[in-house]
Amino acid sequence: MDPRRFVRVSVGSLGLRIPLASKAAGAEVHAASSPCLCEIRLPKFPVQTVPVPLISNTAAASVPDPYNVAASFYLDEPALQRVLSSSCCQFSRPYLQIVVFTGRHGRCCGFFSGKRLGTFRIPVTAEWGDGRILPIHNGWTSIGKKKTSGTSPGAELYVKVKVEPDPRFVFQFDGEPALSPQIVQVQGNMRQPIFSCKFSRDRSSRCRLNQPDNSVNGWTGASGGEKEREILERKGWLVMMHDLSGSPVAAASMVMPFVPSSGSDHVSRSNPGAWLILRPEPGGVDSWQPWGRLEAWREPGSNGGLGCRFQVVADATGIGNDILITETIINSHKCGEFIIDTAKFMSASPSPVQSPHSSGDFVFNMCFPSMNGFVMACTVQAEGKLRRKSCKPLVQIAVRHVSCVEDAAVFMAVAAAVNLSMDACLPFSRSLRKELCEPMESL
Repeated sequence: MDPRRFVRVSVGSLGLRIPLASKAAGAEVHAASSPCLCEIRLPKFPVQTVPVPLISNTAAASVPDPYNVAASFYLDEPALQRVLSSSCCQFSRPYLQIVVFTGRHGRCCGFFSGKRLGTFRIPVTAEWGDGRILPIHNGWTSIGKKKTSGTSPGAELYVKVKVEPDPRFVFQFDGEPALSPQIVQVQGNMRQPIFSCKFSRDRSSRCRLNQPDNSVNGWTGASGGEKEREILERKGWLVMMHDLSGSPVAAASMVMPFVPSSGSDHVSRSNPGAWLILRPEPGGVDSWQPWGRLEAWREPGSNGGLGCRFQVVADATGIGNDILITETIINSHKCGEFIIDTAKFMSASPSPVQSPHSSGDFVFNMCFPSMNGFVMACTVQAEGKLRRKSCKPLVQIAVRHVSCVEDAAVFMAVAAAVNLSMDACLPFSRSLRKELCEPMESL
């Protein structure tokens, strides 16, 4: 499999030194008494706002955490060309900008409400796409004006900026997962079949995966078999991934039914539906081991999006040893994207959510050996009439997480589960499409 070239632009190790009464920070404002943030801007990309830790002026030799990543931008060749061709009235060439503010976080009329301390700019060049590691900057730089000429300096920013190759495999479903499409690898204009996807909706599917019918991974599903109960729950969905020889290589099994919360017609965050992502045990396809768990729900309100929470499973028991990898809300009225990026999520949540029995970083590294950065992304089609025709999920996987074709299959199962969750979380006052409503084969 040939990957597509991507580069990762990482900005991290942020730190700020401000004189005790710097004019840049406002009249007689002590640095430690005012929070500081920065906006990291790259043309054609959304602005990323992150906090900047303050470093004491007396700690001259102090250096911020060299492994911290505050923001990342991922560019393939077309994206880099769009950045290079962009310009504005201020500059004739594109820049990566780090704009530092002091004051409370917030915006008014589209503008940041804090007081601007200064800006650090780095020019974007074609070298960024050369496919080699480029250390762009690492150290202190002055961003504020001096108090008076020849006296103490203004604010100083410590920042580490690096560009490095981050190649990805790109796959696409030839149709929506519920229609059991083929999955192809996309490389330029070439589309090579890699997997086939088989969707089914029956209770016997759990038996084929050697899973108990009512309890998987510590969850208990609905026990009733009454006809009226079937109308108020969506369960028994299964997606199997097969390689070109027809051997099963991964699966996504709905192990917790999607049911409306009390007093409403939608699946709530407090009682989400859940999928178990599985892969065959080494040496046999009749025995499966849990690899990950995806929970999904619908956010409240008329514009409520699809909520997704993904965790990896530490061991074969699949009970109580889960590490939260990502949690996100996907717009249900527009095409969205489900992303696993450990750098972004870990910087937002320094302490991974884990069970008391888990082994912390060991478990995390076991599941994603190269944990720093992008893992996968898949497109998610919005709900609506055109979903059936236009839903062809595109999946990107970091090359470092794929040592063989079978490794990619579990990410295909995650992508299928996320997209099917958009249907499973529809309000129960609305009917599902016919391919999702076939009578169960076994009751």
